[in-house]
Amino acid sequence: MSDFRVDLDEIAFNLRHVADLDGLATLDGFEHAEPEMVDQLLAEAARFAEEVIAPLNRVGDTEGSRRLDDGSVVTPTGFREAYQAYVDAGWGAVSMDPDYGGGGFPHLVGLAIEEMFTTACMSWSLCPLLTQGAINLLGAYGTDEQKALYLPQMATGVWTGTMNLTEPQAGSDLGAVTARAVPQPDGSYRLVGTKIFITYGEHDLADNIVHLVLARTPGAPPGTRGISCFLVPKHLPAADGSPGLRNDVRCVSIEHKLGIHASPTCVMAYGDDDGAVGFLVGEENGGMQAMFTMMNHARLSVGLEGVAIAERSYQQALAYAHERRQGRAPGAPAGESSAIIDHPDVRRMLLDMRSAISAMRGLAYRNAEAIDRASHSADGAQRQAGSERAALLTPLTKAWATDLGCELTSVGLQVHGGMGFIEETGSAQHYRDARIAPIYEGTNGIQSADLVGRKLSMRGGGAVRDHLDEIAATARSIDGSVELKSARQHLDAAVEATGEATEWLLAAEPFQRLAGAGAYLRMLATTTGGAALVDGALAAAGLGDPETAADRAVLARFFAANRLSAVSGLLAAVTEPADDLAAAAQRILAG
Repeated sequence: MSDFRVDLDEIAFNLRHVADLDGLATLDGFEHAEPEMVDQLLAEAARFAEEVIAPLNRVGDTEGSRRLDDGSVVTPTGFREAYQAYVDAGWGAVSMDPDYGGGGFPHLVGLAIEEMFTTACMSWSLCPLLTQGAINLLGAYGTDEQKALYLPQMATGVWTGTMNLTEPQAGSDLGAVTARAVPQPDGSYRLVGTKIFITYGEHDLADNIVHLVLARTPGAPPGTRGISCFLVPKHLPAADGSPGLRNDVRCVSIEHKLGIHASPTCVMAYGDDDGAVGFLVGEENGGMQAMFTMMNHARLSVGLEGVAIAERSYQQALAYAHERRQGRAPGAPAGESSAIIDHPDVRRMLLDMRSAISAMRGLAYRNAEAIDRASHSADGAQRQAGSERAALLTPLTKAWATDLGCELTSVGLQVHGGMGFIEETGSAQHYRDARIAPIYEGTNGIQSADLVGRKLSMRGGGAVRDHLDEIAATARSIDGSVELKSARQHLDAAVEATGEATEWLLAAEPFQRLAGAGAYLRMLATTTGGAALVDGALAAAGLGDPETAADRAVLARFFAANRLSAVSGLLAAVTEPADDLAAAAQRILAG
């Protein structure tokens, strides 16, 4: 057991009053996602997270995964047993397609469960995360035969999946990929090449691992236009569908990392002997389009990692602040030391953590809701609106939540004072584990470039303008609420500044637009997160529960004063001429 507890009330509130789970339950295919059923599912998932997964967090960090001489990888004590329990309980299938053994629940519900498991142990949760992304890719681009053979095993978690993009010379620039795939007379391909940074590329949790690999066929065009996607199983399935012959793919080494020690980050060699047998997924030279299906799923999940790891850090910092006695707080009796939570600065840090985490969670859940509406709304216009909203929110969730995850785990460490810097307390682990998330699945600079390069230009800026108009309507709905008056002032100012930045960027030259991209993403994401908190506070005011209403109002006000208020100050970072980057910085940064 660990001291981690799932905050079911917080999760349920965001599912129903920030995102609209009850509305999703009216869509075709989601009728079974009615409140009582979802509540029971979440309660059992919380128990599983607390009792089975959370105790692995510390042991995973101290033991780590290790590679044996034969190329196999052994995960830390308890990981394999926990994963088998996960498979037996069917947790991986909750939001998967019923045609392949899934439960067919909204992605929003699956994301809430994913948050619990990621908060419990981020390193362990990465294996199911990649498998779910691989399922999405195969579901969208696989042949009927591939789906029938692989998806039932992957949906249940009996087999796991990976994403193989990066090579030593090809990190974010996937156009530099050189792995080769040579067609064979039987329609298969033989793959040769090396892939690096492959999360759970080899492990002992499952009998088979399904690798999705980017490679080039002979004569393929240069750059990303010539990349294809291939399915390369660790074991080629036998006639009965069980794992058969060992494929020509192996783990060469695993990386020694700053954090997430239990997650094996592998260097994978394809084709050291006769070539790894692979099968084309989707169209030849269409690999990037296919892989983005997996990457976009992963980007939302990685954004959720920022929420989850900050939540774990917050819970530990809060418990420590109640236990640790140091100094005399204002108003405390003379001669007595106070629990540090009685000191105003410690309370400020903790409330900053909680309000920011709640804003991040609201953004991520609304992102998932948009994905569900894009796939299940009966009306074409509603599906298009959901798709557009998901496209806009995904870079915000991925970049903002992971940047904040790093910031907030640092705050959690600060609450511990000097003890936070000592590994035995566990606070430092959260700080180390969080640092990978801004790098995963396209660095946050790439998310910012995607936002200003692709998402901002949707409908000539219309998508972002509509989004800001909705937030402005949220601010107007505060009228009459004395408790949220100050939040409205900060939200109005944030919307105005973000709108000004939006129009400026739409008219800017490419270099200038990219120079201000990071600051613009923070503006838009912070404003969106603040609006989610205000929406939650307004919803709570109508529930007839004074305590919940008061709590949600505090979160909205505090976030508005401490984070929304800074949005206007970022406008200069977006709109100031980028001459220093283009010219002066060349002299300053000359090597």
